[in-house]
Amino acid sequence: MRLEEVSSGVAVALEAAGAAAMIVGFVIALVLGARSLRRREGGRAALSVLRNALGSAILLGLEILVAADLIRTITSKPSIEDALILGLIVLIRTVLSISIQIEIEGVLPWRRALLTSGGQLLGDAVRRDRAAQAGEGV
Repeated sequence: MRLEEVSSGVAVALEAAGAAAMIVGFVIALVLGARSLRRREGGRAALSVLRNALGSAILLGLEILVAADLIRTITSKPSIEDALILGLIVLIRTVLSISIQIEIEGVLPWRRALLTSGGQLLGDAVRRDRAAQAGEGV
């Protein structure tokens, strides 16, 4: 097997993982939002949980998709056209990621004291939900 075929397979697997991260994150966001409503935290709190979890899942998926694009471009026979297309894709996804992150956190990314990824934000949402559910059973 040639390196180009292997790297193409890895890129396809990463693209599938990126899409799966967004789909699974969407389902998790719906579950967390529904649980928030069931705990009678109010519509605003449920919407906030839903938006934050969904935004985090999209961020994670975008990060994985950028990695797939980088692998695909670097391991293929690069041309100026491929490099420009990759640059444009990365620029668009970066702008989307920054916009989503600002929407979730309410602060510019470079103003945060501690950097967090989409996966960390999604994990935090799940931990908060579990803590709230544990408090419900007491």
